[in-house]
Amino acid sequence: MHSPTDSSTHLPIDTLTHFDAAGQAHMVDVGHKPETQRRARVSGSIRMAPATFSMIAQGSAKKGDVLGIARIAAIQGSKRTPDLIPLCHPIALTRVDVSFTLDADACRITIEVTAETIGRTGVEMEALTAASVGLLTIYDMCKAVDRGMVFEEIRLLEKSGGKSGHWTVSE
Repeated sequence: MHSPTDSSTHLPIDTLTHFDAAGQAHMVDVGHKPETQRRARVSGSIRMAPATFSMIAQGSAKKGDVLGIARIAAIQGSKRTPDLIPLCHPIALTRVDVSFTLDADACRITIEVTAETIGRTGVEMEALTAASVGLLTIYDMCKAVDRGMVFEEIRLLEKSGGKSGHWTVSE
């Protein structure tokens, strides 16, 4: 029986590149790949109580500028990805952009991260790590007043570069 394929890679879905033929975990060899401009865009959100949202939006949190600190944490997280994800290659990031959108009606803050490099492997993991660390920082800074915050939809929105080319999430 043939495995279904992932249209973005044209590989069988059950082909996991981080395992060798014997099923042992290994770091993928990217030495033969050409360097290309690579970009990944990720988003995620955190939902919270109305009072917590207002505190962040007004900048009145006791610990300081929650979103400013979360932005720095996200950038720092992107640079530490290979320290956290065992088989990620260390890469030289050329750009990491972090922005926040506040939705008062839903009491939700959405983070969007764009990571870029010129290299032999993509930056999806760096962008995903950045978004996660940014949201975790918001939680950490506000947990004293709201332990019920909820993380939602951390996901890859778009990637470009490399052999698989351009990919965009299907809504």
